[in-house]
Amino acid sequence: MKPAFGKRPDDSPHEGDLETGADDTASKAVAGVAIAAQDIGEFIRSQRIAAEVSIRQLADRAGVSNPYLSQIERGLRKPSADVLAQIAKGLRVSAEVLYVRAGILEERAASPVRDALLADDTINERQKQMLLEIYDSFRREHPGEQNPDPPDQHLHSNR
Repeated sequence: MKPAFGKRPDDSPHEGDLETGADDTASKAVAGVAIAAQDIGEFIRSQRIAAEVSIRQLADRAGVSNPYLSQIERGLRKPSADVLAQIAKGLRVSAEVLYVRAGILEERAASPVRDALLADDTINERQKQMLLEIYDSFRREHPGEQNPDPPDQHLHSNR
């Protein structure tokens, strides 16, 4: 009886089988990156359109070339964290939002303080990140602790 094409009679794995498994893993990783690039590109495009900014205007604001930004939007390129920060600045959105969409950062639980800081147009991205880091450090120092007193009570204790 002749064995099936590509199979050994004892059905034991051999070197070629292991390479195929590695190839499958690599191709899945490449596919994952392509999907993430497509997702971030579509998100950037939707934000750009919502802000009524042309691709040329955003490229100028972000300091990248028109073709490169176009490739990002079409999912052909996955931008670095630095480029995402520049695009976020050009769109006037939080870099953190783009980092999460690109898979660079994990999404955090909703927080009214965080949301307010990220939405504030009067401070720049660096200031927002510094304030968020300070806020997070305070939260880590006192996990699960709730302040039963209204915030103003501590501020005006000399009355």
